[in-house]
Amino acid sequence: MKLLSFFADGKALFGALSGDGVVTMNERIGQATLRGALAANAIEEMRKVAKAEKPDRKLADIKFMPAIPRPEKILCAGINYRAHAAETGRAPPRAPSIFSRFADTLVGHEGEMIRPRVSREFDFEGELALIIGRPGRHIKAERALEHVAGYTCFVDGSVRDYQKFSVTAGKNFPGTGPLGPWIVTADEISDPRRLVLMTRLNGAEVQRSSIDLLIHSIPEIIAFCSDFTALSAGDVIATGTPEGVGQRRTPPLWMKAGDTLEVEITGIGVLRTRVADEWGDNHPAPRRAA
Repeated sequence: MKLLSFFADGKALFGALSGDGVVTMNERIGQATLRGALAANAIEEMRKVAKAEKPDRKLADIKFMPAIPRPEKILCAGINYRAHAAETGRAPPRAPSIFSRFADTLVGHEGEMIRPRVSREFDFEGELALIIGRPGRHIKAERALEHVAGYTCFVDGSVRDYQKFSVTAGKNFPGTGPLGPWIVTADEISDPRRLVLMTRLNGAEVQRSSIDLLIHSIPEIIAFCSDFTALSAGDVIATGTPEGVGQRRTPPLWMKAGDTLEVEITGIGVLRTRVADEWGDNHPAPRRAA
């Protein structure tokens, strides 16, 4: 089952994908948000409704929101592919290297990534993200996948000229983190290691990797995160990006207004966003960050 959050008829809604349409779930299961539905352990109820009901809206008539619009936590694993560690000149981390993002960084499918006016170095990082369904603390790695509601695509848009001074700053500009287009429930992805991730900039492939090349596996990341914080339903955990980022190319490949970025993951789908400048098309080029 594919679950998505969207905006239609002046309201924020969520539902299940059905062909080229959506079965809206809010009133059918008595929850205001997809995050609330996950917290209520309503996946099986939503599955029954999705099978029994016909779509009530067409995909063409909705505006995609981030798969989880306002998660309580967004946790991201950095330097989690060996080839990416090598291209950055860093040793593979001995434990998951986790940083956090703010909820206002998230962007929906077919939305706009915002290149900050203070940056010339706006980079792409395609990633697989998981969504927590069952809350927990001190989760054992061997039981960690039991806490996953599903998987989705993510872009860890990175403002490199700020990140070199502060990871928190470089990863938390508003509108830099596309998430979606939907969540594929975990029952449809029995082994996420078999998935393949591809990132395309203006149609040209810039990243490709199988998920089994992660340094720290998905269960290890979940277990590590749950040791320092309680995981809640709807929390987003991004698993890291493979090699090929724009910063490490010669010359560097930075995103600019008008670009189209796509992250495709087998078994999930394609997350597509356009790049827009924060200041608008008629403003002069931004200054390099001091």
